[in-house]
Amino acid sequence: MKNILVVFTGGTIGSTSINGTINTSEHQHYKLLELFEQNHPNNSAVTFTAIQPLQILSENLFPSTWVTLINAIKAENIERYDGIIVTHGTDTLAFTAAALSFYFNTITIPLLLVSSDHPLEHSYANGLTNFICAVEFILQIQKAGVFVPYKNQGEHTLVHIGTRLAASLQLSGDFISVQSKAYLQFENNHFSILNEIKPVPLSKRQLKPLFTPRLLLIKPYPGLDYSFFVLDNVDVVIHDLYHSGTACSSLECGENHSLLALIENCTQRGIPVYMTPAIKMPDAYIGTHFLIERGAKMIWNMSLESTYVKLLLAYGNYSDSSVIDEFLQQNIALEIIN
Repeated sequence: MKNILVVFTGGTIGSTSINGTINTSEHQHYKLLELFEQNHPNNSAVTFTAIQPLQILSENLFPSTWVTLINAIKAENIERYDGIIVTHGTDTLAFTAAALSFYFNTITIPLLLVSSDHPLEHSYANGLTNFICAVEFILQIQKAGVFVPYKNQGEHTLVHIGTRLAASLQLSGDFISVQSKAYLQFENNHFSILNEIKPVPLSKRQLKPLFTPRLLLIKPYPGLDYSFFVLDNVDVVIHDLYHSGTACSSLECGENHSLLALIENCTQRGIPVYMTPAIKMPDAYIGTHFLIERGAKMIWNMSLESTYVKLLLAYGNYSDSSVIDEFLQQNIALEIIN
């Protein structure tokens, strides 16, 4: 008999649709457990302990929400359990997966996040399928770490490493791992390896659940005007990049439209600028070289979601710039793609 802690937080998987409006429901989390008991033959192999520290739609999530979630899990004395399942909305799923991966980087049991693309009553909802996969992962795989099982419509259920899950595809409820490299496939109650987890040394860190509120995330688009950003209450900037590891470095249309000008402005204020995502290769575009030479720091081989959360924790836990740089360079929870 496996003991599983189920942590309900709301989201679509904990919502109902009434008169065309989807919202969280106080009693909906029991529906998931009822469906599991009714539809899965292994229901007698597990016993659930359920808590509900949150009841929100995940688009309303803040880093302070992670603190509430983390503290609720820690209060349950997790050593008593064989695994943990956290139900969660899809909108911010990748960010919470990264947050729990980093904070619980020393965990010795599986922790899985489960979502649903529709309320559970919907005929196409994948929430129960994802939940069954999570339970079977705890029963069969028992690998320590944070993972996300998710079934895209018309595909098999995949298990993603928590720090490598990308945000949902646009105009879709589908999820992929970065580089489209999920960890496992789940089919007919059987797991098969898609991509091995390379045995790399991980730097285990005991972190406090402190996420800096003074980080600015900027996403690039044609015509972006950096003069719109007020930096008075900012300690660190992270700049998203186009897929080739680039952002505008040209002054042709005015310095307000060039990341070079923002970097110079931040440098004068003592604000570090980080750029991601980008794969480190022998060659890089000339604009990327310009940005790095001007003083921006590249976070190589990590997703935007993981870099964002890791920087929140870095500047929340540490004040020494050399310690922060060391922390960012270390592989804490398989976030760095080798």
